[in-house]
Amino acid sequence: MLPSKWFYAVVISLVFVFLSVFALAQAPATPSPSPSAADMNPNDPDRQEAIRLYHEHKLPEAAAMLEKIVEKYPKDTAAHEALGASLVSRADTQTEPEKRKADRLHARAELLRAKELGDNSDLCNVLLAGIPEDGSVSAFSDSKEVDAAMGRGEAAFAQGDWATAIKEYKSALELDPKLYLAAVNIGDTYYRLKQFDTAGEWFAKAVQLDPNREVGYRYWGDVLMADGKMKEAREKFIQGLVAFPYTKTSWVGLNGWLSHTHLAYKKIPIQLPQAPTSDAKGNSTITIDPASLGKDDGGAAWLMYSMERVLWKNEKFAKEYPQEKAYRHSLKEETSALSLVVTVYGETQHDKKAKKPDPSLIMLSQLEKEGLLEPYVLLVKADNGIAQDYFSYRDQHRDKLIQFVSNYIVPPAP
Repeated sequence: MLPSKWFYAVVISLVFVFLSVFALAQAPATPSPSPSAADMNPNDPDRQEAIRLYHEHKLPEAAAMLEKIVEKYPKDTAAHEALGASLVSRADTQTEPEKRKADRLHARAELLRAKELGDNSDLCNVLLAGIPEDGSVSAFSDSKEVDAAMGRGEAAFAQGDWATAIKEYKSALELDPKLYLAAVNIGDTYYRLKQFDTAGEWFAKAVQLDPNREVGYRYWGDVLMADGKMKEAREKFIQGLVAFPYTKTSWVGLNGWLSHTHLAYKKIPIQLPQAPTSDAKGNSTITIDPASLGKDDGGAAWLMYSMERVLWKNEKFAKEYPQEKAYRHSLKEETSALSLVVTVYGETQHDKKAKKPDPSLIMLSQLEKEGLLEPYVLLVKADNGIAQDYFSYRDQHRDKLIQFVSNYIVPPAP
C-alpha cells in the first residue's frame, strides 16, 4: 500500500495515448541500470538509518535524512523514490499551506528524478500521477469540519500515530456517513496494525459506499494477499480493475498479485487489421495486407471489418447517436464490425473449412459465443471514443467484465 492517502481525491485522466490499457498493463517494466558503488552505498550508516525510518513509517524523520542521502548520492534511485514518498506524507503534517505545497512540489521533483534514473515501479508511477505540477491538493469535503478531521487523520497517519488516525477518520465519517475516503483510510490504518479482518470490514464498507472506485478493492486485495488468501485477493483486484480500468493505478493491484505469485498476464491471440483512414475531405481508405491474400485461413472475412467501420463513420454513427455532433469510434461500431467478421467467417467455414484457421478469428468467435466481445473491446482495444461507453456498459454488465478479466486476462490463483 502507499504511505499516504492524499491521492484518493485526485481525479486522474484517462490513460489512452497510442497503446490500449491492456497492452500498457502487459508491458514489462523498464529495467533500472545497475547502480555502481559511486552511485549509492547501501552500507552507509546514514542511509541505513534513513531506510529504517522509512520502513517503520516514521516518514517526516525519514524525509529529513533522505534529503542528505540524495545529496551525497545523486544517482541513488531507491533513495529518491523513498524521499518522494516520505515528502508526500510529511506534507500532510504541515499546518501552513505554503509548506505543504513546497513538500509536494519537492516530492514530485524527487519522483521525477527517480524516474529519470530508471524507476518504473508502481509506487513511483502512482505517486507521480497524483501530484499536479503546481503541487495543489483537493479538499476531502466541502464541509470545513469534515475536512479538518480528515486532515488531522492524515497528519497522524503520516507520523504512525495509528490510534489518533483511526479516531479522526471515524470522526469525519460520523460527520459524513457517505465519505468513501474515510472508510478506506480507516481500513488502511487497521492494515498497518496487521488487524487484517477488521481492515477488510472497512474496505467492504468503502466498496458499499462507492462500488465504482478502485482504491477500496485494491486495498482490500492487499489485505487478503498479506493474509495469504491469494484466490480472494485476485477476486478483489479484478473487481477493482473493472470499477475503473483506464488509469495505471487500476492495474497496480493485479501487477503486485502477479509478481507475488510469479505469474503473468495471459496473451489474447487477436490481431486486428489496420483501421480505415480518412483524408481531409472525409474520403475513406481501406488498407489490405498483401500477405493475407490467398491464404486458406478464413482471413478474407477481415475485409468486412474495415468496410463496416467505414459505413459507421459515413452513415451509421449519425443514426445511432443523433445527439452527438461529431463522429467518434464507439463500442457499438467496434463490436458491430467484429461481429460481422465472425458471422462471415462462420459462413465460410460452414461451406469450406480452412486448413489452418486464423487464430484471431477462432478467438473472436469464441468471445462472441460467450457474449464477451464488448468486454474485450472495452478492456483491450479501447480508445478515447470507446471509453465513453464504458460506464453505461459497466453499470449493466459488471459481471461480464469480471468474467472476461478472470477468464482471459488474469491466470488462476496457484
